[in-house]
Amino acid sequence: MLSESFVNFLKANKGGEIGVAVSGGGDSVALLLCALESAANCGVTVRAATVDHELRTASAAEATFVGNLCASRNVAHEVLPWVAGPQGGNLQDEARQARYGLLAEWAKAHRLVGVLIGHTADDQAETFVMRLARGAGADGLAAMPASMTRHGVPFYRPLLEKTRAELRAYLTACGQDWVEDPSNEDNRFERVKTREALETLQKLDIGADTLSEVAAQMRAASSALQALTHRNILQLVTMDLGDVCVDWRAFCGLGHEEARRFVLAILNGVAPAIYPPRRAEQLNLIKAVRAQKTVTLHGCLWSWKDGVIRVTREVEAVRGTSCASNDLWDNRWVFDGPHAADLELRVLDENGLAQCPDWRACGVPRASALALPAVWRGEELVAAPLAGMPNGWCARLTRSREQFLSGLLSH
Repeated sequence: MLSESFVNFLKANKGGEIGVAVSGGGDSVALLLCALESAANCGVTVRAATVDHELRTASAAEATFVGNLCASRNVAHEVLPWVAGPQGGNLQDEARQARYGLLAEWAKAHRLVGVLIGHTADDQAETFVMRLARGAGADGLAAMPASMTRHGVPFYRPLLEKTRAELRAYLTACGQDWVEDPSNEDNRFERVKTREALETLQKLDIGADTLSEVAAQMRAASSALQALTHRNILQLVTMDLGDVCVDWRAFCGLGHEEARRFVLAILNGVAPAIYPPRRAEQLNLIKAVRAQKTVTLHGCLWSWKDGVIRVTREVEAVRGTSCASNDLWDNRWVFDGPHAADLELRVLDENGLAQCPDWRACGVPRASALALPAVWRGEELVAAPLAGMPNGWCARLTRSREQFLSGLLSH
């Protein structure tokens, strides 16, 4: 039942442990049973988790249902409560992000080789239609990939080629019950409305299989464009103390879609985020950069001087970023030196830079220097090794140029 590529993945991880996200619905219950069968044949152990968003009174009973199912099959099971709860934004998006975060923490705690989620061909078709309604391009219409990484943990969708009907037929044949989430019938939600629209499309022979195939074609087109971006990144990008530098004339020679993808890769490499800036913002940035203007977007400052575009971390975006001196700062920098409990890493900023008379020797513009990390004890600047004040400390990027450039293409 699981995809062949995923079964091969299990074989390659013999002796490991895989996680399965199980809500109690038909798709996730079928995923659990399929995973148990395949994992047993591949020498892999299965562990399950249920995220309880605590948004419905029935959620606790559904988690108990899953727990009993797992106990009957000797599968370790945990309930992961959403303690923080919704913060007043887009509820479905908040719940989705919380779900991935909780599952990632759980996976890391148990050193799992990955986590399986039960998205189906129907989910793929619904995602395609929703993104079509928003005017998405090739990447968006590629819909959901078979695998992805969130919070440093790999997630897999090994049932993307199976429909809900097939999975429920499988469960029925196994004599296995499941629970139905009543929100799946609530047409206040976009996905439920889309599901109803797909029933109409089915009358035109446009079903989940057709839309999934179109999504697959879009993924192929997206991959080709990604390869082009890879070439451009390797040819045009150099690094300078954490900044990304690009030849302005070469950038201006890129085609419309080439430039847009190039910009997105750099933005996500310097300041990673789940969601990219809006397309209109991307295009405005490209226009400004080609006109040799300084512009900020997505926590990055784009400037122009002597034919070179420089992309640096925007100081405002990291002003509140702090961590212990022996931790990773801004997902990029680590410090070596006499660590102590009362020391922390924070941005240099105006106050710190004023205490570094030799900062110009680092060779970067003032805007870049302001956004560099430094060692602080309260309001006392202890060291700024990147700005000419080492005091026994040194700082380095966690990735080499090659690793960084590869990272630009993994988002």
